[in-house]
Parts: sequence; structure tokens; C-alpha cells
Amino acid sequence: MTRILRSPKGLVGFAILLLVFAAALGADHIAPFDPLFQNLRERLAPPSWLGGAGGHLLGADQVGRDILSRIVYGSRISILVGLSAVALSGMLGTFIGLIAGFYGGLLGATLMRIADIKLAMPMILFAIAWIAFFGAGLVSVIVVIGVWGWVPYARYARGMVLYLREAPFVQASIAMGAGNGSLMFRHIAPNLIGPIIVLATLQLGEAVLLESVLSFLGVGVQPPTPTWGSMVADGRSYVDTAWWAVTFPGIAITIFVLGSNFLGDAMRDVLDPRAT
Repeated sequence: MTRILRSPKGLVGFAILLLVFAAALGADHIAPFDPLFQNLRERLAPPSWLGGAGGHLLGADQVGRDILSRIVYGSRISILVGLSAVALSGMLGTFIGLIAGFYGGLLGATLMRIADIKLAMPMILFAIAWIAFFGAGLVSVIVVIGVWGWVPYARYARGMVLYLREAPFVQASIAMGAGNGSLMFRHIAPNLIGPIIVLATLQLGEAVLLESVLSFLGVGVQPPTPTWGSMVADGRSYVDTAWWAVTFPGIAITIFVLGSNFLGDAMRDVLDPRAT
């Protein structure tokens, strides 16, 4: 970890993610207002430093809700969806890649062709079809993003397995009579952990961005739960008269994605031997 934080990108990325995690965990104490409280007398009030009424540091939205409070509480949804979706796609993709790389042949080729078919399908079309069938909500968003994101892990894991199964320590285990299960999960899989963690960190920002896109389109986490994407969607109609309603949620999304990418790049330099 010390080596990661020595990198400027790693330090900045870690600081951003730490700040967002702290905001999510301490939202009840950090947010100055109830994120669901509406006050139509302060509708579209500017930020307090621009002379706005009501003490709203980042202004108020179209029904008078405090934007800063909604951004802080929205970080909970972003963190929950991001971590859960990355964990789901990481486990699913790594397992598929492990099987495809270890056994190869028709099974491996079939799994990789499924991955190719998945890549040919637009994500939004897949998400809308899934949500139309299973319904919208937090769980649906997590499953959609998790199921959608397994291919990079599968491809990476397969490539690593193809390399590792010819390594001397694996060949020695085969000579000693180790079974397929032992070879995959005791000898090969532990060597995938570092690179997969790096990939998961890079994918975290993408997962949050996808959640924001789905919420923006109205097929993600449903109101009144505050999410960054839905805040951007609600504020886009007032961008000419109340730019703060759409700008600050958009900045929150941008900063989180940049932080995730910065930390992922720094971790790749340290943990992924193939990156050097």
C-alpha cells in the first residue's frame, strides 16, 4: 500500500475514494439537511455563496431539496452499487475465465464465444430488457451491472490461466498427483488475486457511471432515493436558469470515476507484473 501511495495518481485516487467512503458512512452526520425534505419557497435557490436563501451550500433543486445533502446520501447508493456489482462481475468472470483457460477445448471456446456475443449487445438495451422483465430497483441495478461486467475478468483470467498452467509449480503439482480442483483453486486461482483486484478497482468507476446512466434514464434506482444520476436528470431541465442543480451532481460522478481510475492505474503499476 505504501508503494501505491507514493505515486501521485495513487495518492489522489485513494484520497478521493476515502473521502467518498467517509461521506457515505457518515452521511447522517455530514449532510446539513434531510435529503428528502422539500421546501417550495426555496425552489431552485442558488448556493449560499451566491446569495441564495436557506443556507444551501450548493443550492436547492426544483422542489427545494438541499443538493449537498442529496449528493452526500447519493454516495451511499454509488458505493453500494459499485462494490456489489464489481464483486458480482469479478467472481462470475474470474470463475468463467478459470474454467475456460484450464480446460480449454470446446468448453473454453464456447465460453469465449458467449463473451463475444455479450460484447456485441449494447449495455443499455440489455439493462432495459432486464429491468422490463424483473422490475426496476436497487437489486436489479446491481445484478444488471454485475452480469454485464464479467467479460473483462473472464478474458483476463483465461489469459493468466493459460500462462500459469504451464508454470513449473503447476507442473510439479500435476506430477505429484494433484487433481483438477486442487490445481485450479489452490495453485492457480491465488495467483489471479492481485491482477483481478487491479481490474476491479478500474471497473469500480465504470460501475458507478453505469448506475448513474441507468438512474438518469429512469430505469435505475427509483425516487425518492437520491442518486447522482437521477439528480442530473432532474436538473437538466433547469440548466439555463439553475446550473447548480445539474453541475454539482455531475462533478461528483466525474471526481469519483477519476479517483477510481487513478487508484487503479497506480495499483496496476505495483501489483500487475505484466504491466512493467
